[in-house]
Amino acid sequence: MTPPIIRSKQALQDMTRAWRRAGEVIGVVPTMGALHQGHLSLVRAAKAGADRVIVTIFVNPKQFNDPKDLENYPRTEEEDARKLIPFEVDAIYCPDPDQIYPDGFVTTVSVAGVADELEGEFRPGHFDGVATVVTKLFTQTMADRAYFGEKDYQQLQVVTRLSADLNLGTEVIGCPTIREEDGLALSSRNLLLSDRARIMAPALNAAMERAKTRIENEEPVGLVLAESSAEVERAGFNAVEYMELRDCETLKRVQHLDRPARLLAAAQLAGVRLIDNIAVG
Repeated sequence: MTPPIIRSKQALQDMTRAWRRAGEVIGVVPTMGALHQGHLSLVRAAKAGADRVIVTIFVNPKQFNDPKDLENYPRTEEEDARKLIPFEVDAIYCPDPDQIYPDGFVTTVSVAGVADELEGEFRPGHFDGVATVVTKLFTQTMADRAYFGEKDYQQLQVVTRLSADLNLGTEVIGCPTIREEDGLALSSRNLLLSDRARIMAPALNAAMERAKTRIENEEPVGLVLAESSAEVERAGFNAVEYMELRDCETLKRVQHLDRPARLLAAAQLAGVRLIDNIAVG
């Protein structure tokens, strides 16, 4: 049976207030739709960790700094609802835009530090949009737990910091990246890759895995990152925007592997922007 699709904040909160009165734990999986196995792994984790599960689907205009990117983002609501049937989630929240950003809405939530560099540098305003919509979704769903994929690792750190700083009462739980057999991280944007680009795309993760091994073998971090970026471009990518080794929590640069770190990268391939990250050390 298709889960109920709810479009108004009031209808959602009538439901969640009843769950709260019954003492049930509410889990939320925030998404922008175009669901794939990565999203569904989050739903599976939520089902295991909460009594009630809400999947939100909202293509958030405030986190797109490129209008063309917003226009091209896949929208597959009916197919998404069918994919959720086997999981028996309690609700799909597909809010109408005015339920998130009503007339006169002028507030922006901004997270400093972990949001400033990497994606924050290449996509100005992106994390303000993420932080703002996540604040709205946490408060509207009244969720006890929220499930995010490590694939968007910087976003995970931003949302974790946000929830803690604003005492939103929602525990943020990170879940492992899900990959294709050839190593490509699952992403809704993969739907935009041409057949040829899809064949080339796994080169990014392959180069990162080789860089991880070299760094763990104590080769100089700067040299490894420069050579790995060049390797990705030789594989057919148009440009590597960044390939950086960062502290797992603060996302500050790491020059020597003396603490748990994360290798994060973003690259352009045939008009599609791909990001990935892996643990190092």
